[in-house]
Amino acid sequence: MEKERAPRNRTLTVTDLEREHYKKGIVYPSQEIILDSITNKTICSDLFSIIDKLPQACVDLLVIDPPYNLDKNFHGVKFSKSDDESYLEYLRSWFPKILKVLKPSGSVYICGDWKSTFCLYQVMRENVEVRNRITWQREKGRGAKTNWKNATEDIWFGTVSDNYFFDVDAVKQKRKVIAPYKENGQPKDWEETEDGNFRLTHPSNFWDDISIPYWSMPENTDHPTQKPEKLIAKLILASCPVDGLVLDPFLGSGTTSVVAKKLDRKYIGIDMNEEYCIWAEKRLAQADTDKTIQGYSGGVFWERNTLNLQMAEQKKDKKVQVSSSEEQSSLF
Repeated sequence: MEKERAPRNRTLTVTDLEREHYKKGIVYPSQEIILDSITNKTICSDLFSIIDKLPQACVDLLVIDPPYNLDKNFHGVKFSKSDDESYLEYLRSWFPKILKVLKPSGSVYICGDWKSTFCLYQVMRENVEVRNRITWQREKGRGAKTNWKNATEDIWFGTVSDNYFFDVDAVKQKRKVIAPYKENGQPKDWEETEDGNFRLTHPSNFWDDISIPYWSMPENTDHPTQKPEKLIAKLILASCPVDGLVLDPFLGSGTTSVVAKKLDRKYIGIDMNEEYCIWAEKRLAQADTDKTIQGYSGGVFWERNTLNLQMAEQKKDKKVQVSSSEEQSSLF
């Protein structure tokens, strides 16, 4: 039975009719797994039962968001908190195996919170070249009375070798200039516009421009640990070439596959929860007509609370395109 929701609540819903429709697009693997049969597909399976059957050396980017070392109920699939050594052994039971899908030039990102980050680093350093740790700010919840509010999470970045793809220009941020410095009367490395002063910057490993999906955002689902599309977009744009292949072995509600599709990358998503796979399939269908990613427009990432500025720039771009088309037409 579907939840009753407020009229303005845009959280994803699926009717019984849609559920039957989207189940038809899900792959339920049996024996041999061929790359062409799972590319741009959602696989419903326990990772442990298929991990040794997955095609090897074909994936450009692994995005991994495993269960954190917490007690969590994923709509009937429960994960139980354990001590650090047990959690580390859990990671070791599948992490080296999933890496086999990566090309020699491939990259991997793995997500975690402050409790699990030590274990994540351990398993990364045992298997790949650790390149960096990204810390991103996740403003959600009211915090605790007897401890500091947990407002950040980590993403560890690693590569198979020293020969890896990384496009830093694809993940530039557009930030407001607080202290505009001029040289010879001209802006130095920033742009002066009628909407304000802006600078395009290369990102650091601390991200404070991410908004957790909530009820008024169309990307929102009922998944308890859903990652924002904007967050995943940064990973994909930086570490997977256009038309490259992204694999997420803990797909959840489908965010990695959806963002890959929106950004013209191929994808493979795996999750053991059939309901989550259905949500992913519906979101992928919606991405056929809606390729927007909150906080990403005009080829750059914007700071929080800048929707009006983004829309103003999009209108300007459309006017320029119309004007250019009219000029082209006048030549004939």
